Amino acid sequence: MKGVTIVIAVALMGLCGIVLANPPLVPPVQYEQFCESHKVSGTGIIDVSNSIIDKKIALEYFDTMNGDGDFELDQETAYSQNADVLKRNVSSVNGGNKSNLNLVQNTKMIYSGQTPLTGGRFINSKAFYGGIGANVQELFSVNELEQDETAFFSSTTPYNPPGTTPENLIGSLAKAGRDQDAVDALMGSNPAHLVGIETKNSFNGTWGTDATWHRIFYKDIKAHEMFTGTFEAEKILKFHENPVPERQRAPCEGIDC
Repeated sequence: MKGVTIVIAVALMGLCGIVLANPPLVPPVQYEQFCESHKVSGTGIIDVSNSIIDKKIALEYFDTMNGDGDFELDQETAYSQNADVLKRNVSSVNGGNKSNLNLVQNTKMIYSGQTPLTGGRFINSKAFYGGIGANVQELFSVNELEQDETAFFSSTTPYNPPGTTPENLIGSLAKAGRDQDAVDALMGSNPAHLVGIETKNSFNGTWGTDATWHRIFYKDIKAHEMFTGTFEAEKILKFHENPVPERQRAPCEGIDC
């Protein structure tokens, strides 16, 4: 019964004009980080996978690939709950200048083999944990592949916002409202909320992407592409939501409900 009571309470708060938009999440004081960087070159069996799930910043990330052939991989994976310490240049974000990110993965890869290299990656801003409900997925099964790709994610406030604290920043953003200059001054180079990939591929086989952004009764965006054959592809997939919270007016406004 407790679970049912909580669901009903949340529904009533939404009906009575509580802020429903997704402001950036407050990073923990004792923040956590993970990084991995490697270069691999050789011939043989490939079995690679990564998984990062962090409810505090609404992040779900998975990537995997398996194959048997000639293989070269130069990859960096970096994750930080404090986005201020993870700054990277992403051409489609912040005008190409350095951006504060919670997750970034840069991949340069070459593969050739009779056995297909099969795998993909999935990056999700999970709405249940305070994200925006947007995700990007890549899938492939290829006998030949040359890839240069960046996956990126951001969901938190600046760790040291000017003139305020991460906890008080949400209120400051609400006051800034439509004043984009004021919002930019508060957020700096932090682009939260943000989910996306940039990729350049040359391949023989099957490669494709799926992207969705769903909010119940409000938004449903889907983008799907799949190619089988010999192709070259250059693509950007990006979901970005302005971090300013927006108060939802409701019919029961002013009523004690």
